[in-house]
Amino acid sequence: MNPESKLRAGFRVGETPSFEEPWHAQVFALTHKLADAGHYTWPEWAAHFATALEQARLAGGAVDGSDYYDVWLETLEALLVKLDLASPEEVGNLVEAWRQAYLNTPHGNPVEIAHD
Repeated sequence: MNPESKLRAGFRVGETPSFEEPWHAQVFALTHKLADAGHYTWPEWAAHFATALEQARLAGGAVDGSDYYDVWLETLEALLVKLDLASPEEVGNLVEAWRQAYLNTPHGNPVEIAHD
């Protein structure tokens, strides 16, 4: 294996973890933090994520792993609802708030959601 090749999770062999986008690192950290807080075990997360990856593949998802963190985020959103940590409406509102913040943030600036 070429040490410069990327693995599906965005890591590089022989280096510290790297992520293609800042939000990849953020959702990765959030997922770990929720597991550390006892909302689910890491094996439970892994089972949900593996199922979601397989469903994405069967639905014609990217074969190169480029949708890895998109699937990761979708899995986290679904798990938050399943575990009653957020309602579908809350997740939907947050997704829309993020979309609006992204669309209204000048290029090169960090995207931030206004807090009420």
